Amino acid sequence: MEDRQIIELFKERSEQAISELSKKYGPLCRSVAFGILKDERDAEECANDAFLGAWNTIPPFEPENLQTYVLKLIRNQAIKRYEANTAMKRNSIYDVALDELEDCFPDASSVEDEVEAKEVARAINRFLETLDKQDRIMFIRRYWKAETVESLAAELNRTNHYISVRLSRIRERLKKYLKKEGIFL
Repeated sequence: MEDRQIIELFKERSEQAISELSKKYGPLCRSVAFGILKDERDAEECANDAFLGAWNTIPPFEPENLQTYVLKLIRNQAIKRYEANTAMKRNSIYDVALDELEDCFPDASSVEDEVEAKEVARAINRFLETLDKQDRIMFIRRYWKAETVESLAAELNRTNHYISVRLSRIRERLKKYLKKEGIFL
């Protein structure tokens, strides 16, 4: 079923909307959540919560891109679950991935910084368009899906060292790109 048709089902308040959304994007959503949480049951619960979130927000909101919208919902649910699960713990795989990116972004500490955060997001998207396909895939899988260096190396048939060095170079390029765009750390 096409995204537009699924959105229409949501607008009609048809329960079939959630079923169609789950059928089309369920495996992808669970994969994103699992990448962050490393737990199948938590990933499944986050997917269900994200689908409920879509039910509660469509309408009045009508996303331009349903896949992007649902992936944002699932990622937010997974991060909330992750934070709850690790409130007193540190050094999980997701923390390590976020720590690697820490020097690339300004600290957002006030509501006014939200506007700047959106500009940073747009700048990152422009930066990702400058990368070759393999670098872009590595970056997104490492820093958006929180995949380990080891799993990337195994899947890309490279060494852990190669992946680590490559990601380090991409982060350095990102820092330079953000400075060039007027986003200072």
